[in-house]
Amino acid sequence: MELKFNNKNTKVQQLTEYIQKSISANKLRVGDKLPSINDLSKQHHLSRDTVFKAFSELKNRGIIDSIHGKNYYVASHSKSILLLLDEYTPFKEVLYNKLKEELPSYYYIDLWFHQYNEHLFNQLINNAVGMYDRYLVMNYHNETLSEALTRIDKKKLLLLDFGKFNKNGYSYVCQDFDTGLYKALDSVKEQLKKYKKLFLVFNRYHKHPVSSKEYFGKFCLENNFHFEIIDEITEKTTVVENAFYLVIKQDDLVKIIKKGRQGGLTSGENYGLLAYNENPFYEVIENGVSSIGVNWVEMGALAAIFVAQEKPLQLFLPTEIIARSSF
Repeated sequence: MELKFNNKNTKVQQLTEYIQKSISANKLRVGDKLPSINDLSKQHHLSRDTVFKAFSELKNRGIIDSIHGKNYYVASHSKSILLLLDEYTPFKEVLYNKLKEELPSYYYIDLWFHQYNEHLFNQLINNAVGMYDRYLVMNYHNETLSEALTRIDKKKLLLLDFGKFNKNGYSYVCQDFDTGLYKALDSVKEQLKKYKKLFLVFNRYHKHPVSSKEYFGKFCLENNFHFEIIDEITEKTTVVENAFYLVIKQDDLVKIIKKGRQGGLTSGENYGLLAYNENPFYEVIENGVSSIGVNWVEMGALAAIFVAQEKPLQLFLPTEIIARSSF
């Protein structure tokens, strides 16, 4: 395993992770002596202080120890986790931070994003098989289990987020984009009655499950709401006064707010606004933007339980609305 430095983290952090990952991969085993500070300094063109700080961090984590402050050796086995998410968003960072917070320091989390590129997803999974103690993965599709994932031991794999497929024998913590959405909207049905029309701003270029359209329409039809589904916001799109907008993608949320302002309209006063997935800045813009989705802190905490306690999980998290002044 080769160490290549980048500009994303300090050299201390990168050397620490490099050594911990070497231990996780059994390239270094419990009781093995580590190269000296001088040897690592020369080998990787680092200062002695950088190597010393990396060793100190690993010692604090209980992964290595030393005899009389030198002669470092591996004291315990480090455990490695592959965390493969779809794309970076603030709520995915919430999941990651909670997972990291809940796990003991001897766990190493290898974080990757597949960016909705199926070739990259398959490549990352195929390269990872047999390399990690646990696998936490956002499946590429919501409707079918990716074939590459069948190569991973079911006991080591936790499926996150997407999960409208046969998950027999697999652990999962998912959200329900269908009935979960319906029930959440039903919980605010009385507030929605004041709007003359409900819009779902879906964005056809985004990988949000298409079935949400069906259940949004089902909710509107069964409750006598006039509705429309917008697949793409264009220059001609306008925000309608006294209408309600459920917006899937954060970029589209910004567009709706800007278009509303162009028409002299403010969310909560002239139209209703509900954003999919909570974001910290929703508390401070437009006097507060309401959100709908699952609790990503809870998802991170449950993932940590699966990893640390080796406990099988099979859960759909409830879809809930955080109400603010936007509708």
